[in-house]
Amino acid sequence: MAQDNFSRVTEFILVGLSDTQELQLLFFTLFLLAYAMVLLGNLLIIVTVRTDPKLFSPMCFLLCNLSFIDICYTSVTIPRALVALLSGHKAIAFEGCMAQLFFLHFVGSSEMFLLTVMAFDRYTAICRPLHYTAIMARGACWALVTACWVGGFIHSIVQTVLVLQLPFCGPNTIHSYFCDVPPVVRLACADTALTEWLMASNSGLISLGCFLVLLASYALILAKVRARLAQGHRKALSTCASHVMVVTLLFMPCIFTYLRPAGALPTNKYVCIIYTIFSPMMNPLIYTLRSSEVKESMWRLWKRCRA
Repeated sequence: MAQDNFSRVTEFILVGLSDTQELQLLFFTLFLLAYAMVLLGNLLIIVTVRTDPKLFSPMCFLLCNLSFIDICYTSVTIPRALVALLSGHKAIAFEGCMAQLFFLHFVGSSEMFLLTVMAFDRYTAICRPLHYTAIMARGACWALVTACWVGGFIHSIVQTVLVLQLPFCGPNTIHSYFCDVPPVVRLACADTALTEWLMASNSGLISLGCFLVLLASYALILAKVRARLAQGHRKALSTCASHVMVVTLLFMPCIFTYLRPAGALPTNKYVCIIYTIFSPMMNPLIYTLRSSEVKESMWRLWKRCRA
C-alpha cells in the first residue's frame, strides 16, 4: 500500500505512569516537588555565580552552565507531565511531540558533553596544575561550552530527522509521560530496523562514549593523588566517588535505553524518571554543595539579602 493512502497520525496519547487516580496524585506531588527543587537550586547557583566576582574560576563558569542546562532539560518534560496529571488531558499534537523529542535530545546530549568537559576541567586542575590557567582560559571555556551546544544540536537534528521520515498511520499511544525516540519509533507503520540501528549508534554511542571518558578521567585523577597525603587522597576519593555516582545515575539509564534498537526490548517508563528528574535534581547537591567557595558565596548572598 502506498504511503499516501495512510491516514497520518495528528496526535499522540501519552499514557503516563499510571491510570490510578491516587497514584497520579502521588506522581503529581513528587514531580512538582522535584521540579521546584531543580528550579530553586539551579537558579540559586546561577545567581550566586553571576553576582559574586570571586567566583570567576572555570569550574564555577561550567557549573553555571550546567545549572542552566538542568533547568532547560527538566522544563522540556516535567511541566507537560504536570498538566497531564492534573487535568487528565494526555493528548499531544504530532508537532508538539516532535518538538519535545528534539529539545529533549538537544539539551540532554549538551549536558552529557558538558559533564565530560567538567571532568576534563577537574583532571587538568589536579593532574596539570601548572598549565591549568592556560588550558582553561576564559576563551577556551566559552569554546568548550559552545562546542557542547553545537554537538547537542547536531545530535538532536539527526535523531529528529530520522523520526520525521517515518510514516505514522496506526497506533498513537505512547507508554510514557513524554515523547522520546524509542516509544515513538515503535509506532511507525514501516520497517524501522535500519533507522533503529542508526539511532542506537547515535544516542547510544554518545552516552557510552561520554561515560567511559568520565570514568577514565576520574581514574586518572585518583591515580595522580595516590602519592599525595592521605587526607588529600581521601578528599579526592570522596569527591570523585560522588561525581561518579551522579553521572552513573544519568548515563546508565541512557545507555540502557538508547544503546539498542527500539524494538529489541520495551523501555521501562519508570527508568526514565532517573535521568529526566532525579539526576538533574542531584546535580546541584553533588557538584555545588561540595565546593566550599560556592557555599561561602551562597552564605554571603543570604546575609546580604537579609540585611
